[in-house]
Formats: sequence, structure tokens, C-alpha cells
Amino acid sequence: MAVERGGRQWPKPDLAAAQCFLFEGETGTLKPVPQPNRIDLGLIKGIDRVRDIFVENTQRFADGLAANNVLLWGARGMGKSSLIKATHATLTTSADPALPPLKLVEIHREDIALLPRLMALLRLETAYRILLFCDDLSFDHDDTDYKSLKAALDGGIEGRPENVLFYATSNRRHLLPRDMMENERSTAINPSEAVEEKVSLSDRFGLWLGFHKCSQDDYLAMVTSYARHYGLDVDADTLRRESLEWATTRGDRSGRVAWQYIQDLAGRSGKSLTAVRN
Repeated sequence: MAVERGGRQWPKPDLAAAQCFLFEGETGTLKPVPQPNRIDLGLIKGIDRVRDIFVENTQRFADGLAANNVLLWGARGMGKSSLIKATHATLTTSADPALPPLKLVEIHREDIALLPRLMALLRLETAYRILLFCDDLSFDHDDTDYKSLKAALDGGIEGRPENVLFYATSNRRHLLPRDMMENERSTAINPSEAVEEKVSLSDRFGLWLGFHKCSQDDYLAMVTSYARHYGLDVDADTLRRESLEWATTRGDRSGRVAWQYIQDLAGRSGKSLTAVRN
């Protein structure tokens, strides 16, 4: 069975082909990703509380129980998308073979208008549990695609597909720029209703998980765990000094900055991380 799009049919996806897929909006196909870019869940530091909540929610979904759509919002580079991919990898590895396989499907921001149709396609794949996620999701002025997201999360008369859960990452808690919301308030006939229409988008997510800038101790813990995991031979004092200097030159401390330092350190040490990164 296929889904119509502009007079053309979307092909039935082959979810048995891989664990992870990328949705291609032009053709309506799910492209298998045989070697997804992800890290071990244990390497994600400094977000213990939100990590545990997120993993528990995903585990319930994988077990066929009730679970919420999740908005992961907050500071850049603090592991929002990494947490999604790492959690999927962990739960897939430890999955009960008697349960439906857990699949991960990524949809790009520019294809979000197609989300309701993609949901309709995935609803038919009842032999699988599907995590559908969009990375770095936000909406700007005159962007009406958020209505497609609201429709998909509400599910309309059919309701949300029981076999599909939607996760999104964003730097914005309400997915919309503050000046856009303030402009609506100042120009609308009924300002409160105009703002409510847009703010209500984030209300469609049952869980909001906030990611905040990490402390120096958390940053150093990230660097240390990466260095240990990848077997980088460097003394503790040098690792501390260099990694703090690296963060200072970038004006930020985050998991992403820690990983960038580790890549530099590995390169200077004559090592490649590509082959050992999961």
C-alpha cells in the first residue's frame, strides 16, 4: 500500500532493511542508514536527569506501553540529538525479541509539511515501533509549516498512530522566535488568541526536557570519558589544561565542544575515531 502525494504514490517502506532511516521528501521514500552517526549512551554526560526521563519514556514505548511525544530544547551542543540516537541504539541492542523491532526515522526540517502524510504511511507498519524525529526544529516569520506539525501530533479523527512516537530537538522552548510572538501580540485584533495559536504548538508535546549549559566539571567529565573510551594516551593535567583552553577559545562549554577537542587530540596523536565510533 502507498500514500498519494501530488498525484504520485509513495512506495511502501522496507523497515526490515535497517535500524535507522532518513525520510526523503522528494520521493516519499525511507532511505536505510546502515551506519548511523551515534555515540554510546554512557558517554553523554551532564544531563543525567533528563537522560533518565527520556530513556524511560522511550523504553515504555518500545514495550508497547503509553508514552509521550518529546520536545528536547535548550543550549546548543548539549546532546539533544545524540541522546535520541544513543537511546535508540541502546534499546535496540537490549530489546526483547518477542516485541516489535524499534526503528528510528529522521525527517528534515524542510520536509515537516509532509509529516501528516508520513505519519499516515508509518501507521500501516504495525509490525514495528517507530521513533520519528526532527533535529533543530523551529519556525520563523510567515512560516505556516507549524500547522502541519500540530495536525500530525494531534492525529485528527484517527488519533496519533500507536506505533509512532515523535521527538523533536530545538533551541527554542516554544519552537517560535520571541519577536514573532511579540509581533503577533501587538498587531492582532485579539492578541492573546493570536499568541496562543502559536504557543500551543509546544503543548502538543507531552514532555518538555530542558538542556542547559554545562558546568566546568561536567565539561571535563565529558572530555575525560571520551579520552578513556577511545584509548587516548594523555596525562590528566595535560587533558584538563588543553580542553579548558579549547573551550575558552570557542567561548563555550558543551558536549559538542568536548567532542571537537577530542577529535583534535586524536588527530594530533595519530589516531582515527571514525572506525570505533558507534
